[in-house]
Amino acid sequence: MRGCCFPVTFDRSPRGSFRLVRNSSFELSKRGGRRENQRGPVVVCFGEMMVNLVPTVEGVSLGDALAYEKSPAGATANVAVGISRLGCSAAFIGKVGKDEFGYMLSDILKQNGVDNSGLLFDENARTGLVFYQIKSDGEHEFMFYRNPSADMLLRPAEIDMKLIKKAAVFHYGSVSLIKEPCKSAHLAAMNVAKMCGSVLSYAPNIALPLWPSPEAARETIMGIWNYADIIKVSEEEVRFLTQGDDPYDDKVIMKKLYHCNLKLLLVTEGAQGCRFYTKDFKGKVSGFEVEAVDTTGAGDSFTSGFLSIVAAHKQIYKDERRLREALDFANACGAVTVTGRGAIPSLPSKDAVLRILLSY
Repeated sequence: MRGCCFPVTFDRSPRGSFRLVRNSSFELSKRGGRRENQRGPVVVCFGEMMVNLVPTVEGVSLGDALAYEKSPAGATANVAVGISRLGCSAAFIGKVGKDEFGYMLSDILKQNGVDNSGLLFDENARTGLVFYQIKSDGEHEFMFYRNPSADMLLRPAEIDMKLIKKAAVFHYGSVSLIKEPCKSAHLAAMNVAKMCGSVLSYAPNIALPLWPSPEAARETIMGIWNYADIIKVSEEEVRFLTQGDDPYDDKVIMKKLYHCNLKLLLVTEGAQGCRFYTKDFKGKVSGFEVEAVDTTGAGDSFTSGFLSIVAAHKQIYKDERRLREALDFANACGAVTVTGRGAIPSLPSKDAVLRILLSY
C-alpha cells in the first residue's frame, strides 16, 4: 500500500460529530517507525535544526529562570519528524555543529525514523541555541545564539542533490534565507526540486528576532513566494505579510498572497481550523476543541499531517472533498500536539490522530 497516513474518511455532521465511512479516498500505510520499514513517496524537508532551552518554571522571564530543559527545535525538522511519526517517509537536509548537541539532534531524527543522511556536521561552528519562554502576560520571549551557528553555514556544494531528486514533496521555511551561504543553498535545492517535478511546499514560519528588520523579512519571504505550489501561513503571518490588512478578508488573500502558479494556499487559525484557497474554489474546515497545554509546534504538526497525504496524492488540490478530508486530518494533528509540551515530543502518531477524529 502507498505510504499515505489517512486511513478513513470522516464526514462532519451539522452538530460537529463524525461519521465513519469505510471506503476511504486515502490508504493507510501499515508500516511506520524506522526508516528502513517505511514505504511510499518521500517528503524532503530543508532548513534549520537547533536546541530549544525552556525554563523549568512557567511564567518567568528568561533572565529570572533558575533552570532550563532542552528540546529539539526547528520548524522544518519538526515537520519531518511529524511525517515519520504518522508512518510516512521523510528526510531532512540541514547542518548542525560537530558537537554534543549536534549529535543529539541527529540521533533524534534517526530515532524517529527520519532519513538523516542529509544532515551535515560543521567543525567550525556550534549547533544553534534558542532560549524560549511564554511570560505571565502571554508574550513570547526569544533569545537566539547563532553568530553564526552551523545551520547558517550550509553551502550549495554540500547538499545531496540525489536526495532532493527523490522528493515527492520538497518542504521549506524562511529562516534558511536570512544569511549566506545558507540562502544560496536553499535556492539551489529549491530549484533542483522544482526541475525534478517535486511539489514545493512553503511555510514561512516568520521569526522576526532573527531578521535584520521586519522589512527585510517581508521582502525576502515574498521574494520566493511565486515558486511554491503549496503555501501555509497563519493568520498572524497574513497580517504581517500584507502590512496590517485583515487576515480574514478573502479579497486581501487573493489579491496579495495568491499567485498564478500557486496550487493551494492554506491559512491556519489555531483552534478555529483553517481556510483553503485554490483557483477554482475556497472554503473553511473547522478545528477541534481541546485543552491546550502548549501551542508550540501546532502549525508544524498541521503541515506534517497535510503533507503526509499530499506526498501520495499530488493533485489533491483539484478535489474539494478529498482536500477537506486531508485538512480535517491536519487539523486533528495540530490539536493533538497542543495537548502536550514541546513540539517534537508532542507530535502525534496516526492512532492518536484517529482517536481525536473519532471522539468528535
